[in-house]
This record gives sequence, C-alpha cells and structure tokens, in this order.
Amino acid sequence: MKKLTILALTGILLLSCKKTEESQGIQKQAEEKTVQEKKSSKVTPTVFLFDGSSMDQWRGYLSDEMPSEWTIEGGALTFTPGTTGGKNIISKETYTSFALSLDWKVSEGGNSGIFWGVHEDEAFPEAYQTGPEIQVLDDERHPDAKVARGTHRAGSLYDMIKAPDGLIKPAGEWNTVILKVNHTTNEGIVILNSKEAFRFPVHGEKWEAMISESKFKDWEGFGTYQTGHIGLQDHGDKVSYRNIKIKRLD
Repeated sequence: MKKLTILALTGILLLSCKKTEESQGIQKQAEEKTVQEKKSSKVTPTVFLFDGSSMDQWRGYLSDEMPSEWTIEGGALTFTPGTTGGKNIISKETYTSFALSLDWKVSEGGNSGIFWGVHEDEAFPEAYQTGPEIQVLDDERHPDAKVARGTHRAGSLYDMIKAPDGLIKPAGEWNTVILKVNHTTNEGIVILNSKEAFRFPVHGEKWEAMISESKFKDWEGFGTYQTGHIGLQDHGDKVSYRNIKIKRLD
C-alpha cells in the first residue's frame, strides 16, 4: 500500500512538473510574440514621395507653390525648362537618416541632380548651396563628364566621389539610384542600377576633409546640415523622375 501511495504521488508530481513546463513554454511563446509585435510596430514604413499621380509631397525651393515647369508625364515627375531658371523643388518634409530610391531619365545633353540635406534659407538662394548632390547627367554629350577627375559624371557624389564606370545607362533610358544616408553609423551608400557604387562618411572630420578638397571648400553651409530636404534640380534641361520612395532610418 505504501509503494502504491509513493508511486501515485510520484506520478502526480511528474504530471504537475509537465504541466508547469508546458505553461512556462506557452508563457515564453506569448512573451516572444509580444516582443516581436512591439518590434514590428516600430518599423518605419517606406513611403512614396512621388507615386506617379500626385506632386503633393513637393514644392518649390523658397516657395509654397510647385513651379509650373514640373508636370506629370506618363507617370513621371518631369521638368521641362521654361524662360527662367531656378525652379528647383524640395520635399515638404525634412529627413536626417534615410534610404531614398528613385528612377531618373535625362534628355540628350541634359544635366540635373538629386540633393539631400537641403537647408532652406533666404541666405542660400539655391538648393545646391547647402545640399550635397548625386549627379544626373548625359555622360556621352555633356561637357561636365570630362572634368573634375570624373566626379561630375552621372551617379557621382558631385565634385567629391566619382561613380565607377559602366553603371549608368545612356540618355533617354531609366536609371535607378538608391541613396542611403545614416548619421547614426556615419555612412552613406550609393547603389546604381542594383550595383553598389561607393560608400562615404556623412559628417565629421573625413566628410569635412572631402568638402575641403572640393569646389565647395569655401561655401558657408554646404554639407553642414544633417537634417534637411530632399531636392531635385532645375539645370535648364529636361529630366524625369519616377518611383520616388523614402524610408526614415532614425
């Protein structure tokens, strides 16, 4: 009788332990799920700055209005030069660390650019006075492609880092660029048509050294604003942009 009692008690204890383990397992799974849900809720979405149908995310630099030279043609945000220049546009919102992706197509002999870190102030009449630029260019026909050690060629960090040869499609064809600027890790990355082109610092001594060796060395305010607008350039030539998307990294 004693043995039976001991066996019964042992069985009860084993069953209790098993239930406790199962309960702890269920609780752990629930906790892990909660953690994952919290992480998911913090993920910053990728948003369209231009989806092919609306220019609502843009306005003119130093202006509340969108210049009439910028229109939507075939789902692309297109600049057609008019009689006066200075019709650069900027995003309505500002960004610090981000991943920007877009397609661009330039006309024959054309020139334009993609800015970031643009500080809007009447002290700077042009967006390029503060915002570094990824060059948009017809390398075959535009004279800029032949100067400044190649740092004015399409896809380059203008006047600072030359894009590798062979990554850019010719005028009249769409090119895709991804620009990542991360001030937390102090790294910028440029990807051209699915291939990484180059990396660079985005602030600090090395960034300042790059500026000091460029045409911008005496430009007050150039490349100094970590938070700023995204900009697209009026350089007097027809150019189109589409699928403009951005994701905040901060």
